[in-house]
Amino acid sequence: MSHLEHLQLLTRYRAWADRRLYQALAALPEHVLVTAQPIVFGSLLRTLNHVYCMDQVWKAHLQGEQHGFTTRNPEDCPPFETLLASQEDIDDWYIRFATSLDDRSCDETVRFTFIGGSEGQMRRADILLHVVNHATYHRGHVAAMMYGVPMLPPTTDLPVFLREAH
Repeated sequence: MSHLEHLQLLTRYRAWADRRLYQALAALPEHVLVTAQPIVFGSLLRTLNHVYCMDQVWKAHLQGEQHGFTTRNPEDCPPFETLLASQEDIDDWYIRFATSLDDRSCDETVRFTFIGGSEGQMRRADILLHVVNHATYHRGHVAAMMYGVPMLPPTTDLPVFLREAH
């Protein structure tokens, strides 16, 4: 499998894992999703919102556009159902974007400004890898919070995705 095919696989895996997580969380009442948690983003819902917002930031970087965010933890946080639909849309965008790339475009350097104001640059392929990895990192946070509900989080491991995808 080529490097590009791996990136395309990872974007599909990420969308699958996000959908499984959101499906499980949909069973919870809104008050549980917004209950204060001992985590930097403050709650289950705000953690999900952080992931979505950062997906928007990286999408804007990939498109050479301004994203408009001034913080990684915006005050405005949509209701769960809105966030669910928005996350599905952006996950699908990343799948389409990865499919549109070729080896040359994967290696292109994207220059951007971090939310904190410093300058950065990454290859397109590395940005996609970061987007997938960032979501995985925060799914772990959400899973830990789910155990405290108590609720068993869904299995979102890559081998499970690979088994189900084939």
